[in-house]
Amino acid sequence: MPIEPVGEIWMDGVFVPWDEATVHVLTPTLHYGWGVFEGIRAYETARGPAVFCHREHHERLHRSARMLQLEIPFSVEDLMEATRELVRRSGLTSCYIRPLVYLGYGEMGLNPLPSATRVAIATWPWGTYLGEEGLRHGVQAKTSSWVRIGANMIPTGTKACGVYINSSLAKVEALQAGYDEAILLNEHGEVAEGSGENIFVVREGTLLTPPLAAGVLRGVTREVIIRFAGDLGIDVAETRLLRQDLYTADEAFFTGTAAEVVPIRTVDGREIGDPGPVTKTLQERFFAVVKGQDDRYADLLDVV
Repeated sequence: MPIEPVGEIWMDGVFVPWDEATVHVLTPTLHYGWGVFEGIRAYETARGPAVFCHREHHERLHRSARMLQLEIPFSVEDLMEATRELVRRSGLTSCYIRPLVYLGYGEMGLNPLPSATRVAIATWPWGTYLGEEGLRHGVQAKTSSWVRIGANMIPTGTKACGVYINSSLAKVEALQAGYDEAILLNEHGEVAEGSGENIFVVREGTLLTPPLAAGVLRGVTREVIIRFAGDLGIDVAETRLLRQDLYTADEAFFTGTAAEVVPIRTVDGREIGDPGPVTKTLQERFFAVVKGQDDRYADLLDVV
């Protein structure tokens, strides 16, 4: 989905015109993937644009940076205010927001520590990641031949730029095979996550999802869905899952900032079927909350 240029991009404390927000070709992050990022959404509400789980995303950005020994020269509060102002300046009522922490120009080589840390935040309109049809009726997923990176290879709990080569390989493989999305297994053959989403399975009314120890990202949307399920009286268990658990699931769905809450209709050609009652209930609650229609979860929205 092409990015539509929007006004300005925040770079190291300064708002820069979109076309002037550039970096040098010898910036080390471009060569080695040493950087971290976030994906955040702001939604249109009756009170104006509202950033969903705003603080949680910037806190995770800081955790990811610490893991890679990147010293962000801005606090969580600084980045949140920069994001608010960026959304205001954009004039968008809903948008996707991309903070990026990367290495500045001046040093080259596999040792990133001498390079200065830079920070940028961009925003643009971005619709449903896996398509409106997938959101309503479910997507077709393929178990990838690519194995999810292990936590002792690269820290899977971070949104590190280089980690997503693994995800991109799986995504491209799935698309070229005629599927909508990939599901990666870890080195033990257990279900990890989608190429850019966490995964949930429903079995006999219980909501199941792989534990963080399976090599999955600690997804912000994942944690919100677990909270919603608890409030709705749905039993939730973090447990190791095998491929056969996907094939025999009563329901399954992906969660993520870009994907939101998307039913899985088939896995490797095995039919799971139309979105089930648990999936639909959680999906409906999610969209009611992000659109500011459920005051019980007002703490999840930061109105711009």
